[in-house]
Amino acid sequence: MKKLLLAFVFGAFALTSHAQQHYVGGDISLLPTYEANGAWYMDGNNERITDMLGYLKAQGLNSLRVRLFVDPSKATADEKGQGVRQDLEYVKTLGQRIKAAGFSLLLDFHYSDTWADPKQQITPESWQGLTDDQLKAKIYDYTKDCLQQMVAAGATPDFIQTGNEISYGMLWGARNASSSQLKKAYPDDAPSWNRLLGLLGQAAAACREVCPQAKLILHSEFVRNISLLQKFYKGLNSADYDIVGLSYYPYYHGGLSQLELALNWLANNIDKDVMIVETGYYYAWQPSDISYDLSSTWPVTPAGQQQFTKDLIATLKAYNRVTGLYWWFMEACENGLDWNTKRVTDKWYNASLFNDTDNSIWGYGQVMPAMQELKTFVEGASGVSNVRVTRRDGRWYNLQGMCYDAQPQRRGLYIVDGKKVFVK
Repeated sequence: MKKLLLAFVFGAFALTSHAQQHYVGGDISLLPTYEANGAWYMDGNNERITDMLGYLKAQGLNSLRVRLFVDPSKATADEKGQGVRQDLEYVKTLGQRIKAAGFSLLLDFHYSDTWADPKQQITPESWQGLTDDQLKAKIYDYTKDCLQQMVAAGATPDFIQTGNEISYGMLWGARNASSSQLKKAYPDDAPSWNRLLGLLGQAAAACREVCPQAKLILHSEFVRNISLLQKFYKGLNSADYDIVGLSYYPYYHGGLSQLELALNWLANNIDKDVMIVETGYYYAWQPSDISYDLSSTWPVTPAGQQQFTKDLIATLKAYNRVTGLYWWFMEACENGLDWNTKRVTDKWYNASLFNDTDNSIWGYGQVMPAMQELKTFVEGASGVSNVRVTRRDGRWYNLQGMCYDAQPQRRGLYIVDGKKVFVK
């Protein structure tokens, strides 16, 4: 039976703890390509932005994310048209710019020549044919070499994702891998869990050796399915990492109540900070293949995108251990680029933070109003603060303000009926 230690009684209370750094920004992996091709970015005064990183800094952002592929020249034409091009030289140059501009850097290892996500984790072409033991050695050597070069280039990452959306494992094999090969990679039994843990362990070892101050992120996108979220992070309980990284797109994962279910479970079961390392919402022309149409809550307009951002941040700020928020593909802006010779991607992406459509929607290359909301994620972030309970309703509250109908089973400090109680 859990032991309870009663502290002191008070009718209404406020608790404050030490300041905890919060990070807000976005993935800008294609920015150098847009710049090289002549994309126009406009600020709120309809003036052209000539120093994008300086502009983002002035908007209150403090962290930026960049993806890294092993050999993106091996990607298909379609994948390259989606933005696959970030090799190590590209990332070193962009990473140095980011650090020189005063941002923290989140480096996202894909461990593939192309997109790594829940639907595909294709082993780099030059790694195919290696045994599992050889893959463990390879991922260590590759990670170590990349990080040593990043450090030498003045682009030391502050956060490192050892894999991108590895919800179903990583390094599955070639594109045409057999079902038996994929089963070996899928974390659904002891051998496959051990394989994934071994790969992650070697990647983490290289990170700790070269960048000992960096925080490691374990990234999944299981917000939509809480049972799989539980399975994933419980199965990787012994993995070496510091931060739970989540993708959250409301049109794929559900509304904010679904995100709260995920954050509540993590808060009560996984003793890690959490970062939303990918998020976004459309401001125009929402695709038809989405899973959830939330346009009645957030209209697919610039104002609707702004309201989503505001509501998302209000939700996240209720959780003390949610410390990061990154907007996906915030730099997308095809306007003004010649479709035949200078187009960066093959399709419009209408969930960026700059107008990627035309003048009729917002303005030529104009910054979206959602940009001004992002900085509010870091404003006033100071660990536990302003936790207040005034009703004596028999409910339990943790220090993040989350409510329980019954006594929590996890050890910690709680509030019930105006009393501060330790559960041991």
